[in-house]
Amino acid sequence: MTPALPQASDILAALGQAVFAWDIASDAIVWGEVGAVFPGIPAERLATGAEFAKLIEPAQMLRTAALAQTSAVHGADGTPYRVEYGVRMSASDPLVWIEETGRWFAGPDGRPTRAIGSVRINNERHARDEELTKLARLDPLTGELNRSHLIAALAEAIEETTRFRSTAAFMLVGIDHLARVNDAFGFDVADAVILDVAKRIRARLRGGDVLGRFSGNKFGLILKNCTVDDMNVAAERFLAGIRDEVVPTRSGPVSVTASIGAVSVPRYARNTDEAVNRAHETLDAAKRRRSGSFAAWRPDPARDAQRRVNIRVTDEIVTALNERRIRLAYEPVVSTASRERAFHECLVRMDQGDGQVLLAPDIVPVAERLGLIRLVDHRVLELVVAELAAAPDICLSLNISPDTTMDPDWWAGIESLMLAHPGVAERLIVEITETVAIQDIDDVRGFVTRLKNFGSRIAIDDFGAGYTSFRNLRKLGVDIVKIDGAFVQNITRSADDRAFVQTLIDLARRLDIKTVAEWVQDEEAANMLRDWGCDYIQGRLIGLASADRPWSAPPDNALPAAG
Repeated sequence: MTPALPQASDILAALGQAVFAWDIASDAIVWGEVGAVFPGIPAERLATGAEFAKLIEPAQMLRTAALAQTSAVHGADGTPYRVEYGVRMSASDPLVWIEETGRWFAGPDGRPTRAIGSVRINNERHARDEELTKLARLDPLTGELNRSHLIAALAEAIEETTRFRSTAAFMLVGIDHLARVNDAFGFDVADAVILDVAKRIRARLRGGDVLGRFSGNKFGLILKNCTVDDMNVAAERFLAGIRDEVVPTRSGPVSVTASIGAVSVPRYARNTDEAVNRAHETLDAAKRRRSGSFAAWRPDPARDAQRRVNIRVTDEIVTALNERRIRLAYEPVVSTASRERAFHECLVRMDQGDGQVLLAPDIVPVAERLGLIRLVDHRVLELVVAELAAAPDICLSLNISPDTTMDPDWWAGIESLMLAHPGVAERLIVEITETVAIQDIDDVRGFVTRLKNFGSRIAIDDFGAGYTSFRNLRKLGVDIVKIDGAFVQNITRSADDRAFVQTLIDLARRLDIKTVAEWVQDEEAANMLRDWGCDYIQGRLIGLASADRPWSAPPDNALPAAG
């Protein structure tokens, strides 16, 4: 027996859908079987567009607006439309999300006169959309605001404090030494630490305060209605909550501390850039002082003056590079026994154009802090090679910054210069600081090897000021050790300095490494160094750096500036 085909409205009802016809002119709506979609809603509340609109959220005019926002298609098929909205009888009822699709038909004036369509419950899709929206706002690990939405919340808070003349605080909480946790236990344990710290901070926030993940190991906090005194109290509450208990992880308990930098808004920060930069600045200051500490931003005239100097010097350095005003000064290094010239150390100078000259201590630290030292080192290399190429009988040394040792452009530059000027590499000594050797021993060994393959020699500068061992010197294969002048200048008066310098010289000689004593002031010190077996000396006794070439032949053509 062939089963009877149910009516279309019954099929749709079984699928959780309902059809309707809406006479827009009279506003009457005729529904098919609607109980599956709108259970419990009286028929009279669905009988007209106006009554149905009263049940719709978030805006009652959503259905009418959906028709108005589609361009009319004249013809028998009508104009398709689609709209989503929520429906409920009262605020206490759960919201049911509805997807409505249909077609509307225009009258002679082009406006909608009637519509037909269907509605269905679409809670799952709306839940997915809400979840995606939530994921776009929140950090996936901690469930707190992500950086972009944290900054947006900060902008709103600053605007609010300005409008209502209130105060707030922006804090950056940085987990100390998280990289060590990564190295020791793995990233999953570090993630567990980050999540636990977020929970501890969240537990200590007041209502209305905002927490977000600023970066890998940093959280941003917006504390509303927070005075400077409140800020200090709150910071200690957060720090204590983080450090007082270990974090349980699957690899065992992990002890954690955090540091905090904070700024009061809008008093000391009137926009998000100022707030973030100043909180970052104080967080760095707190970490430098000691782990687990707190610092608040305060105006500092000396710091601001130094920044103005940095900006001025930065501009001067860039201009001097462009205008070829970077110069060299030459300080002699002589044999301790014979006083014959062994080589000259080349020191950077900057002609300011008004007869004044900036020395290396004025240039190098600022250039290093502001990322310009690579350009300066490129130019110094070119100038040194030009001198060596023009005067075949001289030997020169140059200092390079720690950043430059790993700079591929510097390597490309020196390789091209060495190939273009045969015989120059053998008369070049490159000095690297002791701190570089101890921090990046393996990388520096590769750096040294490549230079020695050219035929150049390597010197460790300021030896004794850091922690490089003689084992590392042998591992690096350096040719020369320059003993830090801070120990040399007092050897005639200090028994401790005498013992230290004499020991360095003796150990270097056993490793077949030449020694240079810096800052030699007088003949008495020079004689001591000679008797101890020091190979070379430099300093006031021999002659300080001078911009005048000690040799007669200047370079024929200055090489082009780097970069």
